[in-house]
Amino acid sequence: MKKYLILSLAVASLYSCSDRLDILPEDSLSPAAVFSDAPGAEAAVNGLYSFAQSADALNGTFQLAQEWQADNVDFVGSFPTLQEINIYETKADNTSIFPFYDQHYNVIGTANLVIENIPGVPDPTFTQARKDQLVGEAKFMRALMYFELADFFGQPFQQGGRANLSVQLVTVINGDPAPQRATLGEIHDQVETDLMEAIPVLSNSDNSRATKGAAQALLARLYLYQERFPEAATMANNALSNAEFSLAPNYLFYNTLSGEHFFTLVNSSVNPQPAQGYNSLLNPIPAGGRGDAPFSQNLIDAYNSEPGDLRFANLNQTGPSAAANAIRTFSSKFPDGTSNGDNATVLRYTEALLTRAEANFRAGSSVGATPLADITRLRTRAGLGPIAVTLSQILIERRKELAFEGQRRMDLLRNGLSLRRAGMAKVSESAAGSPLTILPIPAREVELSQLTQNTGY
Repeated sequence: MKKYLILSLAVASLYSCSDRLDILPEDSLSPAAVFSDAPGAEAAVNGLYSFAQSADALNGTFQLAQEWQADNVDFVGSFPTLQEINIYETKADNTSIFPFYDQHYNVIGTANLVIENIPGVPDPTFTQARKDQLVGEAKFMRALMYFELADFFGQPFQQGGRANLSVQLVTVINGDPAPQRATLGEIHDQVETDLMEAIPVLSNSDNSRATKGAAQALLARLYLYQERFPEAATMANNALSNAEFSLAPNYLFYNTLSGEHFFTLVNSSVNPQPAQGYNSLLNPIPAGGRGDAPFSQNLIDAYNSEPGDLRFANLNQTGPSAAANAIRTFSSKFPDGTSNGDNATVLRYTEALLTRAEANFRAGSSVGATPLADITRLRTRAGLGPIAVTLSQILIERRKELAFEGQRRMDLLRNGLSLRRAGMAKVSESAAGSPLTILPIPAREVELSQLTQNTGY
């Protein structure tokens, strides 16, 4: 954790004013210096979002790896470490797995720094309301990182419950230097606590940062994953009730600050997604991408089962892939393969509608709307008519709406379904509960902290 503290202070310094940089070089900053006034504290929170821009945190590689471990993406790229995830041959020393773990903890370490130090900033111009807002943002980001880590590095709630081993829980700067793995229940409890504390102090004024709606939507997702369906329906409805957000009328909201987004991580041509992010992996070679992650044929077939689905017609492109320039179909949700400047979608209104529909369906309730009404809204936007609502149909709608956004894997596992469909490779290894459906704890972390490794690795 000392490394994360040093990195956090370095990033904070980059966002500080020039005279601060002149006085306090990066390698001499201390928490007391950074958190001596309001500008320094604001800079530290900006550093939090900067770390989140890693492709291994919120900018695509981590999210898309879950899509190609499941059935949405046919990974054809040349990165052997990413191919290992696709073919269920991941090893604990895989050099792509470590950055997933490491970059999430970089964000967590920065969040811990902010949460611990901002309340004591002595600047009289730094209002309590602003302090609370920034601490709330840090708690939201910490919750999001732990939620994601728990999903990919441990078995879900449905496969063993709260006692499943998860990841290391670190919420203070000077704590245990080698904490052991916490249980899934402990991680989820921390996520819930952080979000519950963040919701009252967050605003919806800027959805390029953590918002109240984003915290409510993430908490609704947590309750859905925990099968707390009445609470999931209520919290999703709370998110949907924020006046600042609404369902976009079409699919032009990507790379915008549309009210469709509860939270979108802003990138630009001068501050772009890193290599191997959404833009690079999802775009064909002529569009400036690597052509690594085209649609699976199974996903194409799912869209084509109802001709005219605008979620496919309006959001796909074709071009040469990384596989010997074979012509494939790619998503166009993040089309800027040249400058990698597209925003990263994190939490949006559509997901909350789907969460409310599923939670209401499972609970036999109609909080805010009936499941039929919510699903019909989404299908109408997609150019499709109403359909009888079943759990299977809700999962199909989730797949078609959220494809390439990192949610397909957990939607399958939490419903006891295999990650691969019949006829696809590695079907037996992909069964819910199989050891290989989760990632190994990186070998470096196991060795340094003497951690228990996941079964099968």
